[in-house]
Amino acid sequence: MGISKRALPQLALGGVLIVSGLFATANFDRARSQDQRTIKIIVPFTPGGGADALARLLAEQIRRTRGATIIVENRPGAGTVIATEAVARAEPDGNTVLLVANSFVINPALRKRNYDVLSSFDALCLLTRSPNVVVVNGASPYHTLTDLVDAARAKPGELTMAFQGPSTSQQIGYEKFKRAANISMIPVAFPGAAPAANALLGDHITSLFVNYPSVSELIAAGKLRALATASLKRIELLPSVPTVSELGHPGFDEDVWFGVVVPAKTPAQVAAQLSSWFQVAVGAPELKPKLSAQGFSVVGVCGTDFSSFLQKQQAAYDHIVREANIKGQ
Repeated sequence: MGISKRALPQLALGGVLIVSGLFATANFDRARSQDQRTIKIIVPFTPGGGADALARLLAEQIRRTRGATIIVENRPGAGTVIATEAVARAEPDGNTVLLVANSFVINPALRKRNYDVLSSFDALCLLTRSPNVVVVNGASPYHTLTDLVDAARAKPGELTMAFQGPSTSQQIGYEKFKRAANISMIPVAFPGAAPAANALLGDHITSLFVNYPSVSELIAAGKLRALATASLKRIELLPSVPTVSELGHPGFDEDVWFGVVVPAKTPAQVAAQLSSWFQVAVGAPELKPKLSAQGFSVVGVCGTDFSSFLQKQQAAYDHIVREANIKGQ
């Protein structure tokens, strides 16, 4: 059974899908034994970024409310393929969960893999979305996105723009921005947002296309300067920072989403329980301020709706990769 075929019991409530019916069919002893098991959340990115922060917030919330032991394991490499392949091979018992982002559906257009995103996994939930931003060092001479673009046009092929990559929303965003602004900059891929931000702080690169939660504290401290938001709307926490769309590139939009999947053929009842846990955790009132502070917007859509989202995203990214002639690294 693949992602597109997963049909979890659901109840529509206020526009949000709520997983239901699980505990009515599961007996008490089985539910109690599952609550005591150890679950690994595999994060295919380096520690210190937005994905890592989200995974640890959710793990702690589930630990406190469900009593399960949740371990977060960072396993970066090969544009998230290493971790994804490992989870695809894992026992489908509900004890291994993969945190996925845009790279999950970008990779099929860029490289060979030993898994298929639509048949090797079962979708649990789309958890959050968050904007990307274009940032420079706080002491940079570039105070606006126009300043950076003008400098890049005046010195084609000299300035650098880094991103977390390969195969990420940030790489796609860089390629889209380069073409929209008609500029030539040297792309620099880093294995994670944290090392990329450190390089920018050390003036080793000119600019960075990055997920906002990964640099929110550095922006708030004035160590980095946000020039533009890569989403259609301004960030609530950065109301004075314009969008790329506002700055002469109408319709420009490239944000980051995070979700969770499990290996295909995970028992439906177990997958439904995990979906419920993650959906309730991400929507918990006590977690909202922590998520909002980092720029995460809660989605909490699970089951077949998340499956459909993944299929549409894969088709859209495949088109962008071919149109921009983006190559895997």
